[in-house]
Amino acid sequence: MKFYNVIIKYRFWLGLLAIALAITVNIMSSFWPSFILYFVGVIALFSHFFIGPMRLIQEPMEQGNVEEVRKILATIWFPGLLYKPVRSTYYTVLGNLSMMEQDFDNAEIYLKKSSSLGSPMPEAEGANKLQLGMMAMQRGDLKQGESYIRAAIRLGIPDKESEAVAYLSMCQIFMNKREFRAAKDFFRKAKACKPKTKQVVDQVREIEKYISRIPG
Repeated sequence: MKFYNVIIKYRFWLGLLAIALAITVNIMSSFWPSFILYFVGVIALFSHFFIGPMRLIQEPMEQGNVEEVRKILATIWFPGLLYKPVRSTYYTVLGNLSMMEQDFDNAEIYLKKSSSLGSPMPEAEGANKLQLGMMAMQRGDLKQGESYIRAAIRLGIPDKESEAVAYLSMCQIFMNKREFRAAKDFFRKAKACKPKTKQVVDQVREIEKYISRIPG
């Protein structure tokens, strides 16, 4: 596996080397002896630009090594050439990194680009829509926030913690609209997710203090 990662990391330069050797063999001999080197070189360069090194970010992401992730992403010189699902993942990762750095403007730009490309996994697209919805709510744009979060719920959200956040956000939106019956329904769905993250649990307890006294 590590050997494969090394190949991916240096694929572009190995591709150039293979083509340089192919040209040398071609000049000194003929085309057919150099054919395999041409073939390997072209495949290496094509896969570098079409697939990219996204496989390499998994380990540093798990380790929280943001700097290494950024270095890997920086080797993608022409993201527009990436295969569509890979390009969607590329922009999602950039959006998540921007959110970690509290750069919400760029995060929204990247996540919208990812969302426009779609995702091979509906749950990943659902998580993307949820993030866009949360950012819209932070700006006070509840209408846009509701639209994104509804889309996230419809597409599916990959974990119960995020699903609870989505339902709590919808609860707050409908309380603001004074549609209390719908707000209570979303609150029940949030509790049914049985969140364990302290921040989400605290939010559930806070809403629970007064939602039972609300009519509807």
